[in-house]
Amino acid sequence: MGRARLARLHGIATCYEPSPGTILHIGDDTVVAVLAALGVDASTPDAVRAALAAYEDEAGRSLLPGTVVARPGRPPDLSGLPEGTVLRVAHEDGPATDTGPQDPAASGPPALPPDLPPGVHTLHAHSPDGRTARARLIVAPDRVPVPPGRSHGFMVQLYSLLSRRSWGMGDLGDLADLAAWSGRTLGAGFVQLNPLHAAVPGPPTDPSPYRPSSRRFPDPVHLRIAHIPEYAQLSGTARTRADELAARADALREDVLERGALIDRDAVWALKREALELVCAVPLSPGRHATYCDFLAEQGAPLEDHATWCAIAERHGPDWHAWPDRLRDPRSAATARLRARLLDRIDFHCRLAWLTDQQLAAAQRAARDAGMDIGLVHDLAVGVHPAGADTWAQQDAFAAGMSIGAPPDAFNARGQDWGLPPWRPDALAAAGYAPYRDLLRGLLRHAGALRIDHVMGLFRLWWVPQGRPPTEGAYVRYDGEAMLSLLALEAHRAGAAVIGEDLGTVEPGVRTALAERGVLGTSVLWFERDYRDGAAADEAAGDAAGDAEARILAPEEWRESCLATVTTHDLPTTAARLAGEDVALRERLGLLAGPPERERSRARNELAEWLRELTLRGLLPEGPGDEEAAVRAVHRFLLRTPARLVGVWLPDAVGDLRPQNLPGTWDEYPNWRLPIAGPDGRPQTLEELAASPRLHALMRELSNGQR
Repeated sequence: MGRARLARLHGIATCYEPSPGTILHIGDDTVVAVLAALGVDASTPDAVRAALAAYEDEAGRSLLPGTVVARPGRPPDLSGLPEGTVLRVAHEDGPATDTGPQDPAASGPPALPPDLPPGVHTLHAHSPDGRTARARLIVAPDRVPVPPGRSHGFMVQLYSLLSRRSWGMGDLGDLADLAAWSGRTLGAGFVQLNPLHAAVPGPPTDPSPYRPSSRRFPDPVHLRIAHIPEYAQLSGTARTRADELAARADALREDVLERGALIDRDAVWALKREALELVCAVPLSPGRHATYCDFLAEQGAPLEDHATWCAIAERHGPDWHAWPDRLRDPRSAATARLRARLLDRIDFHCRLAWLTDQQLAAAQRAARDAGMDIGLVHDLAVGVHPAGADTWAQQDAFAAGMSIGAPPDAFNARGQDWGLPPWRPDALAAAGYAPYRDLLRGLLRHAGALRIDHVMGLFRLWWVPQGRPPTEGAYVRYDGEAMLSLLALEAHRAGAAVIGEDLGTVEPGVRTALAERGVLGTSVLWFERDYRDGAAADEAAGDAAGDAEARILAPEEWRESCLATVTTHDLPTTAARLAGEDVALRERLGLLAGPPERERSRARNELAEWLRELTLRGLLPEGPGDEEAAVRAVHRFLLRTPARLVGVWLPDAVGDLRPQNLPGTWDEYPNWRLPIAGPDGRPQTLEELAASPRLHALMRELSNGQR
């Protein structure tokens, strides 16, 4: 009982409900391991008693928690403060507000000053018994901004979008071009991207954009080299070498587009890194130098840490756990001395972050200038690589020896381990959520909206102790009110909407909480069924329980507050699903959950059901047997829903049969390395996409439907 109570006090669930009515209990070994990752010893009964006593003692002595949250109509609970406590709020922009002496006739704890401006302030408390305390005070708006109206746009993995100007993979120049063209010509309102976070360098580099080194800074591999002003100023041997690199990049691009090669991120980066070395040797003009200095001052210590990690990784490899002991601590004297010796390399990596930031800003300007009401929708991955820059620079914020994942469910009886260390909720609260705030602020700099992968992680995450299977994990609770309030604050400051990826197992009440704060959900056509016979559609959406009897939700039953789409980067393309190629691919790779014929029959039945639904609703006037018409029909279905945003998976627009990612595979399938292709498998350049009759026919449906 004592260990269970200790776990609850630290936000660790000792049981969970994988399906309604089924409760599974967490083993003691797991609870002990998770508590240890939070700095709590629960290995013996004596240790548990000592930990409980220490917790209660700390709670008794503390006037304030590490972070306090307030929003309109919901003041923080300060009932634990003794009568007569004086509060003082130091605003983030300088001035201070004092509650002043309490009215002698009043009783109870003091209240915060009224009409505090939104921001992250500092709350000071002084009690009559002489105790003092300080906490971060988050004052947030109630809701995130919502898109100004109904809108449609493309969803794309940027690396897969090659133009005739790309260096072997899609880049920020291609992104700006896609946004300008689709906004002006097709009336698109947004372009949703994969995470552009900085990767852990190889070779080989993990190609997944969802296992980054840092979520705080973008990866310079996305730079369009020719768009850097200093590139045009190269001369002499530097110009000759740059031209040679550009010629090699042309060959790399042609290998992908014409000769069936996979996208090779490491080969692209090798060429771009050498070109950037040449470019960064060119002195900045006075104006650009001043702009760069402003960027350095604005980004501060987080950028210096990131660039330092990059510089040390060049010497000692990309896994900081394997560095010399004295360098594993970013604040050690040895690290400080090495920083001084590596100033040129640190400046180089800072410069790359600045150049990438500039091109991201240019892409968002291109989108807004093209009439997009949202523009770029950036993607926040759920975690970071355990060996990367963020875990090195913010070691206290991450739970050592833990990985996030998912418990067993109807689709995966073994559960999932994503190999990403979780943030410690106690460390976040003690730091006033500074790592999370900095992360949001950086991602929202040049965004009209932000997509949050596995948005349920703002409330709880499944922690798996290192060396154990995902079945032996436990849910750990986060302060959802604080996380959502900071999200609302930073989104409000940026004027950006927020989309939560809320697919899969979603804890009861989470979708309601997100909707109350204005966070849009994600609704995928194939999952929108009434799985629980009369349950509210907003709680059922995305809960793919695999129940073949669940009826398809009518368009009018869909929620309004969502991004509606037919498929995603983790699912088969629509053309593949219509052709049965998704089942055939999984059969070839041995990934089917049951006998092949049973899986094929199940897929055929589901498809037949959908085609009947589309036909009955008059959405497939072309009749069955026309794959391109069926792709248009499912998007017509989306337009019948009240969804505020409608997303078109760009490969769907040209009939691509190949998924960008096949969950459950590693080397068996070329995840994250495929260019967008047509039905014949031939890669399609951005120029060809812009001229595609099939794409234009589909997008006319979207434009006409919006009107």
